[in-house]
Amino acid sequence: MTHEESFDALAAVYAVGALDGEDRLRFEAHLGEGCATCETALRESGETLAALAREAPRAIPPAHVKEALLRRIAESTAPTPRARPAPSRLRWLAGAAAAVIVVSALTAGYVSARYEARLGQMAREAAAARERLRQDQASLNEQLALYRDVVDLLRDPASRIVSLQGQGPAPQAAARVVWNDRTGGHIFVNNLEPAPSGKAYELWTIGEGAPRPAGLVAIQPSGTGSQRIAPVAGGTPVKVFAMTLEPAEGSPDPTGPMVLASK
Repeated sequence: MTHEESFDALAAVYAVGALDGEDRLRFEAHLGEGCATCETALRESGETLAALAREAPRAIPPAHVKEALLRRIAESTAPTPRARPAPSRLRWLAGAAAAVIVVSALTAGYVSARYEARLGQMAREAAAARERLRQDQASLNEQLALYRDVVDLLRDPASRIVSLQGQGPAPQAAARVVWNDRTGGHIFVNNLEPAPSGKAYELWTIGEGAPRPAGLVAIQPSGTGSQRIAPVAGGTPVKVFAMTLEPAEGSPDPTGPMVLASK
């Protein structure tokens, strides 16, 4: 068997400390005989590993990686009964081992940092998803309570549905009020622009006497809004519903332009 067939392939594997068993003992015995070709192959492999270590960024390996590598190096450099490497080869082995430690540490540090960053990102995404789910659940619960209240109102023969048309600066707006003079009701608004900064839409009930404030109605960017309306004290019948644009904190009497009104 030629030298190339016997040892050329083993030299590259031995250079990174991955040669074990009978192949390792046979290759080290061959080195002990002073093979210049294998010495050159090992030296070139060591120089390549050292160059890679200098080019990569420094990193601190995890403790268990360093301990395992040091233990492996100690085992690989222990003398064997069948061969005694030359002093020059021992010096080369020490340099190659140091290069292996650096490359392994860099790899372990890179993998560890990458997975830690990914795990942190996944944790933040999961927390955001849980918060969105909580908000969606709360919104659904509010809508469900609203629909149940409206259904109860519609079951009462004394309830009625009142239509409101857009007025003045909001001709495109419309609204419906499901109303019961005894228990109150709900207003549902469509196609109304959100109130400008510092302003709010205020609802009014008009029966006998002056208009009574019935609460502020928040309008979403979509142009929709809804609000529970409390009954008038004493169950006084309401003849007209109207909405005006007022200061953000509301007003005891209508002062701004009317945007919705029933007939």
